[in-house]
Parts: sequence; C-alpha cells; structure tokens
Amino acid sequence: MNKLNNLARVIAAAGEWGIPAIVGLCEVENERVMDDFTKKSPLKNQHYRYVMTNSADIRGIDVALMYQRDQFKYLYHQSYRIRFPDNPGRKTRDVLHVTGSVQTGDTLDVFLCHFPSRRGGEIQSEPDRMRAASVVRLKVDSLFLIRQSVNIIIMGDFNDEPDNKSIYEGLKARSYSESMKQTDLCNLFHHYAKKQNTGTYKFGREWNLLDQIIISTGLLNRGRRFHVLPETAVIFRPSFVVTEDKTNGGKRPLKTYHGVKHEGGFSDHFPIMVDFNVYVPDK
Repeated sequence: MNKLNNLARVIAAAGEWGIPAIVGLCEVENERVMDDFTKKSPLKNQHYRYVMTNSADIRGIDVALMYQRDQFKYLYHQSYRIRFPDNPGRKTRDVLHVTGSVQTGDTLDVFLCHFPSRRGGEIQSEPDRMRAASVVRLKVDSLFLIRQSVNIIIMGDFNDEPDNKSIYEGLKARSYSESMKQTDLCNLFHHYAKKQNTGTYKFGREWNLLDQIIISTGLLNRGRRFHVLPETAVIFRPSFVVTEDKTNGGKRPLKTYHGVKHEGGFSDHFPIMVDFNVYVPDK
C-alpha cells in the first residue's frame, strides 16, 4: 500500500484546490491494484471510478484512466491492440480510448497511451512507435469524420520526444506556436523539448520528455465553454518527488526502486498536468 499511498499524495497535491477530474496511469500491474487504489488508498473518499485495458504486454502492464463521475460522465470505452505485421510475436500495451461528456455537455474522447519502448535502440525501435501512432491517428481521423465538435485528449508515455517521428509525423501533433489546420493536433508540451535539463524521465545524465498531453486544436478556442488553458501545462515536480542524483549530478525522480535499492519513492517519471476551463452557466 505504500506505493499507492505515495501516488495518492501526488495526485492530491497536483489538484491543489480541487482533486483532478481525470487521471491517466501508464503502468498498471492488474485490476486489483486499481481497485485498491480507488477504494483503500487516501483517494477512497474521492469516489474515483476507473477503466483499464487488458493488454497482451509480456510484463502484464496495462494503462488505466481514473475519473470523477461528477466531472466526467462515462459513456463507453474501447481498447486498440497494436499489431506488428513484420513481427507477429511482438507485444505491447493496448491504447485505451474512453468517451464521456463534461459538465457543459460536450463529448470528450480521451486516448491513453504507453507506446513501445526504445529497447534495442531508438532508431531500431522507431517503427514500433510509428505503428502505435498510426493506430491512434486513424481513430482520431475517424472522430473528425463522425463528430460535429471534436474534443480529444491524447496523453501518456510515448517513449519519444515531441519532435520525434511518431509524435510529429505519426500523430501530426504540432507546437502551440505553429500554424495548425482544424484536423491537426496540438502538443501542449512541445516547448519543453527546447529547455535544457528539463524532462519527465532521466536516463544517465540526459533528460527526456517522454510524457506529453496532446489535444485537438478546437480545445484551444477560449470562446468555447470547454477549453484548455495551455499556459498551465506543466511537469509536476514538487520537492517531495525529487532527490539528489549522486551518480550523474543534479536531481532525479525519487523512485520506488533505484536499481536493486528500494527507495520507497513515487515513480521514475515525473507526472504532467494541464487545466481546462469548464464553464457551466447558472440555471
């Protein structure tokens, strides 16, 4: 329970004045963990509900979405299996697609991803992440065809940086400062890639920005009752999730395990977050 209590502490701290309405988790061991997390951890009084995948990943790792029922009304969900025609034995996490509605009545589609790792080399493994990106992009394109108003959030651990091929070309996720078409996506964390010594995951001395939140461009329209506040997109790293990196210098995430040593920390990734404005006029 120590790990669940630690994660609950991070989520509560991220919410500041209010608990987060939607929380994405990228490495979930099994459904019992999620059941304990929502019913037995310090989050139990927040009445979170969850949806998760049942992936073919060889480690048994899944992704899950937690949501507050008064903030996000669940409608349905789907899991998308990533298949590799050139390597049928290759297994990875499914993509979770959850559809619901927010308080304004707008439909929101949330995709939670944990793309294939860079094991074997970044360049060598790139086609695997491109394959995952193509599956997500195909589903996104279908939403643009069937919905009058499209509200999409794609988030997770992509195992790639914002300028890498799977994100920039596969998902067509652009920087907030770029000119975008209606069917393009906006990567709210693209600007972090230009900053030195900044990221969500540290490998040796190098910081990587592997975790990102990507949205449909319509959510940038501040004239709408439901829209994103892009300036609030941050890597959340309060002091209690950070420790000294005695091997490589500087700081690093305080992990559950650092090598074989049990640190009793939080995660080897820093979480990310962004705020949305949901305006519901008085009746």
